[in-house]
Amino acid sequence: MGFNISNRRRFADLTEQEVLALAISSEEDDAQIYRTYAHGLRTEYPASAAVFDKMAVEEDGHRQRLIDLHVSRFGTVIPLLRREHVAGFYARRPVWLTENLGLDRIRDEARVMEHDAAEFYLRAAARTKDAATRKLLGDLAAAEAGHLQRAKVLEADLLGPEVRDGEDKVARRQFILTWVQPGLAGLMDGSVSTLAPIFATAFATQNTWTTFLVGLAASVGAGISMGFTEAAHDDGVLSGRGSPYKRGLASGVMTALGGLGHALPYLIPDFWTATSIAMVVVFVELWAIAWIQNKFMETPFLRAALQVVLGGALVFAAGVLIGGG
Repeated sequence: MGFNISNRRRFADLTEQEVLALAISSEEDDAQIYRTYAHGLRTEYPASAAVFDKMAVEEDGHRQRLIDLHVSRFGTVIPLLRREHVAGFYARRPVWLTENLGLDRIRDEARVMEHDAAEFYLRAAARTKDAATRKLLGDLAAAEAGHLQRAKVLEADLLGPEVRDGEDKVARRQFILTWVQPGLAGLMDGSVSTLAPIFATAFATQNTWTTFLVGLAASVGAGISMGFTEAAHDDGVLSGRGSPYKRGLASGVMTALGGLGHALPYLIPDFWTATSIAMVVVFVELWAIAWIQNKFMETPFLRAALQVVLGGALVFAAGVLIGGG
């Protein structure tokens, strides 16, 4: 059940004690997020995991100082106040949305976390007229800015050029194995294998709606088949290719898209207009495949283009000949 925005407190209505309590809970949450990142990265990226471990310890230190300040000013009972209780307070992306992303994306997320916190406290301090509250918010902004600088120092200490370069290469390799290879295989299968049935139907019937239905069925069916095949034939444990569900998703979706690209133009009622557009889409699809092969698989572009375009042209010609005959 979502939190109703009408039940949220306005930040401007919070007391100094509540602002301090909010800061304490936010520091606690951020420390837990960093520890979750570290846990997920520890096997493949131990140096980056160490950075997040130390950042979590830094957050713990800030939280303890805030607790000490609260005890000295307001006593030992800290109000229960979290980010989701305050309208307009900066939000954190759920960990499950980021923990499966690439290493660079997680690093960027950590930088955004610290930057958002510092910026929010600065803006809040600029709006308040109460001197004590302004000082408190300014101290919090300085603490978060210090976190950002400390994170850079930790990265410099623990992630030297060679270590970082090594981790980046591992991350790129894993991205290619998990997403690019299955997605490329799916795009090739969906784009090329559906050419014959779609264009055979088109030239045999010259009925755009029938052609679209055949293309839709072929694309969706191929996507489901490729997705399940990719997910089932390798669990990724021994091969190191990553989650079978991710690979199956990449393969299935790209297979379906590859076929739908030149099926969708047949929603246009005019046969020759639809066919002309579909041919252009096929050309774009085939060159996109060649570009992906060149960029991620290091296949020479001319060789990739020749293989893909020649193969696609042969399948296309087969479909036209069969349908036209």
